[in-house]
Amino acid sequence: MTKALVVIDVQESFRARPSWAEFNNPGIAVAVQRLVDGARAAGDLVVWVLHSEPGSGDVFDPATGLVRVFDELTVDPGEPVLVKTAHNAFTTTRLAQLLTSREVHELTVCGIRTEQCVETTARLAADLGYAVTFVTDATATNPIERPGSRTLSAAEIVERTEAALAGRFATVKTVDEVVGVTVGG
Repeated sequence: MTKALVVIDVQESFRARPSWAEFNNPGIAVAVQRLVDGARAAGDLVVWVLHSEPGSGDVFDPATGLVRVFDELTVDPGEPVLVKTAHNAFTTTRLAQLLTSREVHELTVCGIRTEQCVETTARLAADLGYAVTFVTDATATNPIERPGSRTLSAAEIVERTEAALAGRFATVKTVDEVVGVTVGG
């Protein structure tokens, strides 16, 4: 096994926030499930990563019960579920050790928020020597208000993220490209 799919923060915490209504890809679970099914069929490792803020009292506090994978997604027995407290999936988890022990050299990343936890993980993974595929249509984000400036739309954030990653930190692909579906057919 040299490949892994890392599903980042596709968790109920986000859907419990009022800002979920502003997210650009509320159907992200369908795209993620396609990637998970493809990875499982290929015999690739699937790693689930959840964001946690213990003691915060908000939706990322594990005490709320919301720090769990979207209800319609299923973690298979044996698939690691890592809990992080930093933006990237490496710093506060054992992800690097897990990937090394499984001899993984290629990562496909997806999840919530496009420009935050998913992009940060992709950048760090590339710096650690992994070949990274960033699956944009299996990510989601919301507009970002910039104090004293205009609000960046989700589409602008996605475009910026793709431009920043492509050719530098990752190969940017669609779900169809990753799972081998011919576009238009």
